[in-house]
Amino acid sequence: MTPEYVMTLGRQAIEVTLMLAGPLLLVSLLIGLMVSIFQAATQINESTLSFIPKLVGIFTTLIIAGPWMLSVLTDYMKQMFSSIATMAG
Repeated sequence: MTPEYVMTLGRQAIEVTLMLAGPLLLVSLLIGLMVSIFQAATQINESTLSFIPKLVGIFTTLIIAGPWMLSVLTDYMKQMFSSIATMAG
């Protein structure tokens, strides 16, 4: 196994991780920003106010993007399992 191959595997793993976590983190960020703007406008200083909207937003995102996320993960795992023979020898 060459150093270039190891770097390629690491890069692919990071790409897949970012692709899977990106939508969830983006939704959480946007909902948190909207709740923060609402709290600043109404001067409500409750730290637990953003928890339920974020939870609903992430759950909705998982329902919508879940099949795509699952297919990306399974494709990556199939690629990793098929390349085990080249990694070993």
